[in-house]
Amino acid sequence: MDRRHFLIGLPLALSACTVEEIWAPDDVVARAIYRGDGPKHLTLYTMLNVGSDNGAHTSLLVDASHRVIFDPAGSFKQSRIPERNDVLFGITPQFEQFYISYHARSTYYVVGQRIEVEPEIAERALILALANGAVPKAGCTRATSRLLRQLPGFGGLRQTIFPDKLMKDFATLPGVVTREYREDDDDDKSIAAAQINAALRTTP
Repeated sequence: MDRRHFLIGLPLALSACTVEEIWAPDDVVARAIYRGDGPKHLTLYTMLNVGSDNGAHTSLLVDASHRVIFDPAGSFKQSRIPERNDVLFGITPQFEQFYISYHARSTYYVVGQRIEVEPEIAERALILALANGAVPKAGCTRATSRLLRQLPGFGGLRQTIFPDKLMKDFATLPGVVTREYREDDDDDKSIAAAQINAALRTTP
């Protein structure tokens, strides 16, 4: 390949690796912080195709000193949930349910796998999520599996790009509690987003 053709192709290659940098202000994040009760835990969320059971997206709820969702390359955006480079803040139980409902629809269902962990492990997961940075499209499972493999007790999980493979590996960990969420909403996620926004406007 000559230099001219290389330079023509370079912008396309770079554009494929770019990500949207989002950084909510300190005061907005501080107001949103939510601290849950009970044991610290991680919940791996996997979105799967109803027809094929193939995985489509991976995310990780981290209940540490405060609750966040690491949603790499995710599309969930709500005005009352500030974001810093794929980390969503202020994840109350209600907002967690909104997040699930946004993804569960006629064509996709959601599997949640919760595991209780020691506080220091949860805090380590939070630190890693905050330090990870924004993730390129289709990189959600790679980023999540890489994060998990750095935690004590999770090193046996395989690095993978496939959501369903990470879900199956996660299921082998001792103490995992699995729940499945199905809804029959329209396939258009913008409809679910609008409904969630409407519900939030009536919520204190």
